[in-house]
Amino acid sequence: MSTLTLLASGDEFKAPGLELFDLPPIIPGVDWFTKPVLLALLSTLIVVVFCWSAFANPKIVPRGVQNVAEMGYMFVRDQVARPFLGKDADRWMGLLLSIFFMVWVWNLMGVVPVLQFPVASHIAFPVVLAVSIYVLKVYLGVKHQGAGGYFKNMMFPPGLPKAIYVLLAPIEFLSNMIIAPFTHAVRLFANMFAGHIILAFFSTVGFWFLFEKLTPLGAPLGVVGVVMTIAMTGFEMFIQFLQAFLFAMLAAMYIGNSLHAEH
Repeated sequence: MSTLTLLASGDEFKAPGLELFDLPPIIPGVDWFTKPVLLALLSTLIVVVFCWSAFANPKIVPRGVQNVAEMGYMFVRDQVARPFLGKDADRWMGLLLSIFFMVWVWNLMGVVPVLQFPVASHIAFPVVLAVSIYVLKVYLGVKHQGAGGYFKNMMFPPGLPKAIYVLLAPIEFLSNMIIAPFTHAVRLFANMFAGHIILAFFSTVGFWFLFEKLTPLGAPLGVVGVVMTIAMTGFEMFIQFLQAFLFAMLAAMYIGNSLHAEH
């Protein structure tokens, strides 16, 4: 556990660290069933129920849940799908909309009272989702361009001097096949991981100096901790939305590149 010594009647204030992510099994003996797994399953249920409620029996004039869902649909369609998929956007809207809502709910779990744990802050979840998109990307590329054409278009972009391909081809292969899926997962994970630690730190400061070690010297620090917790929670909610958008956008870009070599 990381430790930060502050002025609190001579006692030691322990800042939250990696122990936040070392969670015991919910059911003894079932090691894989931890809080992140439970929240991931809950997130799936929330997205399914939300989409089912909105689109199972749609009305001509949308109201309530359908109205909210259609706003999300139009956002993903206009900002994620159409810029990268063009005429194929509608075909892939189901997948992209599901990815966007799923990742967003994953992230929002970090600011829900009592739950307070972003699913994507456990690297396994972003990795599985990014690898799934990566496999789909390669499959679509081979299907629509042929194996030779797909890897040729990836590694040997047209219009360049042939000599430069000696250097460019391995870089393009490494970038597309290894770095791209790696950064796709790590970008989401790192933001949620860091955000969770920051929120935990400021909330711990507020609680410690206002309730555990309330002193004339420590009280202002407690107030600062509470104010910063509120401010950082608002900022974190913006980041949670932004990361869901970026993850879905990159998925659309990868699918578009596989469908159309000219992209």
